[in-house]
Amino acid sequence: MTPVYLLLLVALLGCMLLVDRRWRLVFWRDPRRAAIVLVAAVALLLVVDLVGIALGVFHRGETWAMTGVLLAPELPLEEPLFLVFLVHLALVLLAAFERLPRRARR
Repeated sequence: MTPVYLLLLVALLGCMLLVDRRWRLVFWRDPRRAAIVLVAAVALLLVVDLVGIALGVFHRGETWAMTGVLLAPELPLEEPLFLVFLVHLALVLLAAFERLPRRARR
């Protein structure tokens, strides 16, 4: 299978890191705190995924774009990378929103 989804996740994460670097929003503002928050949030979301899988709520949706590699039953290789991207995106958006002038937020 072609790792299209994995490659897209890597590319999107790279783009988010460039945005982060350009405006010094998360990792280029306070790398230690950003890393702690990112690791904690991804770990929590992975626990939620594993609980959902154990309860039979979450199932992997296998497509031609995924590698087919599983880290655990129903947990594809792409999932942790997606969670890293998702958490980093949330942190970047939050930091960007906080920098907006108060007038622009209304």
